[in-house]
Parts: sequence; C-alpha cells; structure tokens
Amino acid sequence: MARVVLVTGVSSPLAARVAQTLGEEPGVRRVIGADSSPPPADSEGFEYAHVDLHDGSLDRIVTDSGADLVLHLGLDNQGSPNREENVLGTMRVLGAAQRSSTVRRLVVRSTATLDADDASEVERHTRGLQRRRPDLSVAVLRFANLIGPSVSTPLTRYLDSRFVPTVLGRDPHVQFLHEDDGVEALVRMALSDGTGFFDVAGADAVPLSHCLRRVGGQRLPVPARGLRMLRGLARHGRIDYASSSASRAVRAGLDTSGMDSGSLERVLDWSPAYTSAEAFESYADSRRSGLTSSRGGLRPIHVIVLARSTLGR
Repeated sequence: MARVVLVTGVSSPLAARVAQTLGEEPGVRRVIGADSSPPPADSEGFEYAHVDLHDGSLDRIVTDSGADLVLHLGLDNQGSPNREENVLGTMRVLGAAQRSSTVRRLVVRSTATLDADDASEVERHTRGLQRRRPDLSVAVLRFANLIGPSVSTPLTRYLDSRFVPTVLGRDPHVQFLHEDDGVEALVRMALSDGTGFFDVAGADAVPLSHCLRRVGGQRLPVPARGLRMLRGLARHGRIDYASSSASRAVRAGLDTSGMDSGSLERVLDWSPAYTSAEAFESYADSRRSGLTSSRGGLRPIHVIVLARSTLGR
C-alpha cells in the first residue's frame, strides 16, 4: 500500500528537503508538510498545511490525510526557538499520533547537543507515547550539531559573531552533522522498521578553537559569570547574542565528542558521508563565499562592559 506521510517543521530547509525527498520515493503516494509558518519559497513535491499550536488543527490534518507515517522535525522553531512552544508542539504531534487510527510509524528528531534544553522533554514525552501505544513503531534520532550552507541555528550564529565568548580554560571538542547527512538519515529511518534511540553524528570531533580560527571570529575567553551577564543582555534585547540557548551551550562546554552512531549504522547499513571536520568545512566555505549572513553579535562596547563585569569593576 502506498504510504501517506506527514512531516512537521517544514518552514526549516532541513524538514522541507526531507518532505521533498520522501515525495520522490516510489512507495509514497502523498506527503503533507505541516508547520505554523510556510516552507521555503523553492519547496516542491509536497502539500503545505498550516498548523496552529493552540487549536486542534494538527489532529484534523492527521485524521483527514490518513497519514500512516509521521516525522516530527519541529514546528516553526528554526532560528530563535521558544522552549515552551517547542515542547508544546511535540506534545501536539505525539497526542495526534496516539489518537490516530492510521498512524503506524513515528520518527522524531531530537538532539544530543547541549544547546537545546528541551531535548530531554521531547524524549520523555516520546517514551510516554511508546508506553501508551506499544503497537506504534517509534524511532528517535539524536542529532549532533547540525551544520551546512543553508543551516541557521543558535550555534552557527554564535560561530559567525564578531567576538565569540568562550568558557575560560576550556576548548571543547565538537561533533557536527552535515545537513545532507541529516536529511539522508531521516529519510532512511522513516522508510525502515528500525526502532529505538539513535545518535547521528559525523566521525571524529573538532576543537572549538579550530572552528573559530577557521571562520575568523575573535575568541573572547570569559568566566561562566560573564556568560550569564550576556544571556541577561540578550534576553532584554540589548544585544544580538546568538540566543540564550547558544550561551547555555557554551557555558556547558559544547562537548558532544561522546556521540556514537554505531547503532544507527547497524540498523540502516549506512553511515554519514561527512566527518565532523568535513561538515564544518562545508559551512566555513559557504560563509567565505558570502552564502551566510554577515557578522553580528557583540560589538566592542559590549566587550568592554563584559570585561568590567567579569572583573567586578
């Protein structure tokens, strides 16, 4: 039987590409892309359905479409995510899947990185759904730091800042996942029968200091309390500092070097084409070519204020 697929989060390039790729699969009859914001203008190969997180529109879309496969890749949380709305969106999707009489498989994108405090909430609610619907086939993919020419996240904006705050005395090793590999992993998992929780990351890890040298940002080592001050300024709109989620990641160390994609590779008989270093180079090359936004973030006056605050003067 030809499948009907629902993909959430299609306002992001990653989810839109997943929806388009699934639409080209011979065993897929129809793909619906749901989000509270429309997909990129060049998207094609799937239908767009507007979702309001505060009404029953998602349930109606699932019921009316007869979707048997759901990929939850987010709901309008690209760029500047709101933690409460992200968790609410996940609960809406899981609730709709639980109540559906047609949904048989669910794939959820989570994260193993430290820049998303809501990851544990997403996984906790997903485990709850598994207990309530043991007949539902569920796979959760924990992504490393997603990166690539079209990716815009708190981490890429952090890396693209004029002055880049880092934790004094730390040089964490970071694992990356190229956006092409992210799309491939999601599509392959969606069409497989693999279940469980899987890390998805490029091989090896890259020192943060190397990343910053490569993109030309001025590294600014500060104690943890300096980062707390930056979060306060950003929260009140006084500076554009790569969002509070990025600053939490930096404070925690950004170290994702413990990720292991072995389970994913065994289930799918596939591994990411890009190493972490190669994935980062793809991003850095696109930035050099002017395909990413110009530098923003901290200005010299903010550096002076930060130094005074850090030194207690």
